[in-house]
Order: sequence, then structure tokens, then C-alpha cells
Amino acid sequence: MTDGSGFTHHSAAYDSTVGIQAETVHNSNVYIVHPEASPHDKYNVGLRFLKNGVPSRARELITEAIANGHDNAEVRFHWVLAMLSKRSYHDLSAEERQQLHQFAGSVDASADGEWETALHVVLDLLELLGDADGETGFKLKRLRDLSPPQRDLIVHHLDLVLTGGMKDSLWAETRELAETDRCSNDRHQRVWAYFEPVPIGPRAQLPQANSAHDARKRIGAWAALFGVTTGFLWVSAVIAHPVAAVIELLVALGAVFSAAHFGLQWWYQEHRLKAKNEYFSWYANNAPPAGDGFTRRVHHSFNHYFSVRVPVGFDPEQWLTYTRGVRNSLVAEIAFLYRESRISVERVNWLIRYLAQDVRARHDNGTLFAYRQQYQTSVKTKAICVMSLVVMGITAIDVTMTAIGSSPNILLSFLAIVGAVWGGRKAVFLWLHMRSEERRFAEETKEHNERLSARQAEHQRWKTFVDETRPSELQMETWLTCDKTLFVDEVLRHYQLAWRDIITHTILITPVRPYKRGREKGGPWRYSRYSLRLFLVTRDGVREVSTECDFSDSTRTNEQRSNYRFDALSSVQVTERDNIGYDLELVLSNGPARKIRVKDADMHQLAPDENAQELSNINLDAAGFAHAFRLLEGIAADGKGWIERNNPSIPTRSIADD
Repeated sequence: MTDGSGFTHHSAAYDSTVGIQAETVHNSNVYIVHPEASPHDKYNVGLRFLKNGVPSRARELITEAIANGHDNAEVRFHWVLAMLSKRSYHDLSAEERQQLHQFAGSVDASADGEWETALHVVLDLLELLGDADGETGFKLKRLRDLSPPQRDLIVHHLDLVLTGGMKDSLWAETRELAETDRCSNDRHQRVWAYFEPVPIGPRAQLPQANSAHDARKRIGAWAALFGVTTGFLWVSAVIAHPVAAVIELLVALGAVFSAAHFGLQWWYQEHRLKAKNEYFSWYANNAPPAGDGFTRRVHHSFNHYFSVRVPVGFDPEQWLTYTRGVRNSLVAEIAFLYRESRISVERVNWLIRYLAQDVRARHDNGTLFAYRQQYQTSVKTKAICVMSLVVMGITAIDVTMTAIGSSPNILLSFLAIVGAVWGGRKAVFLWLHMRSEERRFAEETKEHNERLSARQAEHQRWKTFVDETRPSELQMETWLTCDKTLFVDEVLRHYQLAWRDIITHTILITPVRPYKRGREKGGPWRYSRYSLRLFLVTRDGVREVSTECDFSDSTRTNEQRSNYRFDALSSVQVTERDNIGYDLELVLSNGPARKIRVKDADMHQLAPDENAQELSNINLDAAGFAHAFRLLEGIAADGKGWIERNNPSIPTRSIADD
């Protein structure tokens, strides 16, 4: 079910399979690497991955760029950040540490001075891990002296590398920056657009097929019968009384043309009015069949938007009752037009919302039921039609009596009368149907074109508005980073801990249902609701704190805390199920196992050129899974011995050789 905010709720248990409730994939080129991409292009895409929170993919692309000749201090600086982002130093393999050492000694000090300096500041900071000697202040000063672009990047991406006193001295600035950027760029008014599904194109129901062609094929024979028999009677009358018959003929022809003109108008309007009334009356008493889930969701969406777009003078219930026939007819139209597309109702909500607004606007300007006036036949039209028919009838009777009286063959005259009445009746009704169908089809075609044109304009307006409102990947990542920073700061304050008290830490980001999710093509899923789970490792044990974050307004709720000794964490397991996703299971010696949904399955909504395993790795990287799992696995295996085995201290000069 969907609430007023547009979020979809479910009531399934943890291990049950629940379809993605709302999702969208933006078809952009943010993360796209073409097969013929140059090393410079690969570097730029890798840089975007790094800035947007996917360092593993950034490492691959920047490494490829360097191997193919795109190599300078700026490139190497970002490669080092990609190597260290979302990882602690002891997460690096021996090969990666060796690469760091080689990079440090191979950059020309005379090229790209600011990037060269920034690169060596990073490597100097690595040397200070766990060190409290007199060089710490000097090297931190070198960090602060960097220009903001380089300094802020280092502080952000070395979050798990900088520890102890180094991080203490930088934390106040980091926290203040997070406070400033947390709601920057109009976050609260724009986040929704990132998760807004791509609106499906506009459609309008075509008019009912024109059946005038069938009537036109049948009318000829009946018109011929009427013409022959009527002609016989007129000829007989002319022979008997020439002057009177000619005058009656002229009067009859005038009456026929008048009756045809006004009679057709009367006939058409009466039938159209009756058909329209029956159409809306049927839908007022019969909701469209809701056998399939799509129709049911369309119906629910119409009810929602009609209940919040109410004209003055109505309350929602009154408006829903008043528009029941119109609303149900629109439900049937939209369900029919889009059912076969196998889309979510969220992609067509733009049209439902527009139709609700349109109905309200037409009510306000008095055109909601304009057909009642449009097809109301005037008294004048009816009077002229009746008078014409009376004149035509009197003339026809007089001519018929004259023809019978003068005819030598009464039987033949009688047969002519029967043929004229029978053929005339059939021809007239077929002609009325044919002309009415032509007029109806023309009107409905015009209405269809007008509706489609209006819907196309609304679709373009809405799509443009969403595209202009949608935050960039960098903005989404910046806001998430700010949320994490302020959450960590709140936990440190609660426990009255300083960074010098923390051996290491990790933060795991997981989706919380119900959620909406979206991503750029080739990039990680981003969610409307997150769980931020922080593990702080001190010499006394592990402090685990989790909270749920509503990304739209950065509010946090449902905070939970638990503390346990190193030896209380007995095992850590990861379960991968293709149709569900990844689950992380923590088993404590003094309690039940706890399952953490790390990410949902990624098998649906993949573009033809996307790889499911690559996308899965990107999402795990964005969640901070690798470092969290390595940390928890190590503690579960070694207990308190993990501290000594993974002391983050790095011997002086072991990384860079100035």
C-alpha cells in the first residue's frame, strides 16, 4: 500500500521475497566507459566513481589510464585516494603497499606542484599512523596548508586511515564542514527527484472504430429501392395532375432537406447524450475490474490524487463521490493503455496526477460535464424538424392517393407504396447512422489529438522539472557523507570518546524497507532510507550503534546500541542469494544470530551492456562492506589478539622515500 507521501509499504517477514517497491535507473553517461575510450576518458570516469563513493571501480579505471600513458601527479594523487578510500591501511595487500611505495618515488617534483605536494602529504600521513612524535604537528600543518580541493579530498577519503590524535585534530573541522553541507543545495526539496521513476511516455485512448463504411455499403440497395418506388408514384401523380404534382414535389423536396438537416442534428445529439450518460453512469456504478495488481494500483493512485486535488466547496469524500463515474472511466483508460507495458504505477503517476488536476480545473471552469450542454437539442431544432416531417408526410400521402386513384393497376401501386416505405425507412436509418458515425469519429479524433497533445506537453514539463530538480551523484554522495559524519560525531559524544580512544572503526550502510531506490546507469543504488551501522573498536571491546536515516530530510530514528567484548563475537558469515541479495550474519556467544541485509538483489533493471556481478561489487563497495566484513571477521577469528596483529602503526619511512 502507498501512503500520502508516495512511499510503498509492505508487511512481509524478513526472509520473504518482496519486490522492489519503487526504483528508477537514470540513463546517463556519468559512469559509462565506451570500449574505445581514451586513457583520459577512463581517468575521468574513474574520478567520478571515486567522488561518488565507489573507490574499487575508480582504482580499476585509473590504473588502466596510468598503464596506457595518462600519468601525472594529479592522476597518481587520485589513484592513492582510490587505493585508501573506505579501507584501513592493513586492508591493503602486499602488492598494493608496494605500488604505493613505487608511486611515491617516481613522480617528478617539478611537475604539477600542488598535486605533487598533495600526494606527498598523503604518504607522509600514512607514515604517522600510530606515531605521536614531534613531526605529527608539522605534517598536519602541511595538510592544513593545502588548498581546500586537495585537503578536503584527503580528509574524506582517508577516513579509515587517519586515527588517534591525527583525526582528533581534524575532527572539529570535519564536523563543521558536515554541518554546513548537510542540507546544502536545497537538499530537502530535491532528494525526491533522484528516486522519481522515469515517466513513461504519454498515451491517449483512440476513438472507437468508424462503422460508417459498413453502412455506406448497405445503403445503396435500399436507396435504390426507395428511389424506384417513389419515382413510380410521382410519375403516376404527374400524369394525373401535372401542376399539383410538381408543386407537391417541390414542397416535399424542401421538407426533405429541412428534415434531413435538423433531424440529423437531433438524432446525433440525442444518441450522443444518451451514450455519454450511460457511459459515465456505468462507471459510476461499476469500478473497473481489479483482477490484476496494476489496475488495482492505478485505482488507488487515482483515489489518492483526486482526494488531494479537491475544488473549493467539496471535502475529499464528496469530491470522490461526485467524480466517481469520471474517475473510474479514467482508471479504465489508463489501465488499458499501460497494462501491457509491465511497468510500475509510479511511472504513470505523472499522468494520473495531471488528470486529477484537469478534472478539478474543468469543474472550476464549468466544463467537466460540458457534453450535457453540447448535445442538448434546442426546441427550435426539434420544432423545425417536426414541422418538416409533417409537411413531408402530408405531401407524401396526397401524392400517394393521387397515384393510386390514377393507376390502372392497384396492386402495382400498392407494392410501390410498400417498397417506398420499407426502402425509405431502411435507407434513412442507415444514412442517419452513417452520418452520425462520421461526425462522432471526427469529434473523437479531434478530442483524442487534443488530449494527447495536452498530455505530451505535461509529460515534457514534468520530465524537464524532474531532470532540473534531480541532485547529481556528487551531491547525493556529499549528503550521505555528511549524515555519516554527524552520526559518528553524535556517537562519540554519547560515549564521551575521542578519536585517540578508537583503534579503528567502520560504518556499514544498508537499505531499510520500505524504501525507494535509484541509480545512474553503471553506478550504485542509492536509497531513500538507510541504516547506518557504526562499529567502534576500542581496547575494551566493540561498540555497535545503528540508526535509521530518512535520506529526504536527513532525520534519524530508531537508534540501537550494543557493546560486546572481542571474544563475544564468535563468527561472521555472508550469505548470497541471487533473488534476494547479500545478508551479513553476526553470531554472538551470548545471544541469537543477527542478520543484516547488506543489499538487495540487482538482477532486474539491468541494461543490456551492464554486468550483474560488476554492479553487485559496486554496490557492496558503496556500502563499505569489504572493510566491515574484514574487520568483523578478524575480530571473530582472533578476539583481542586482533589488536596486536593489526596494529595500524606503520614504521617510519616504510611508504614513501623522499
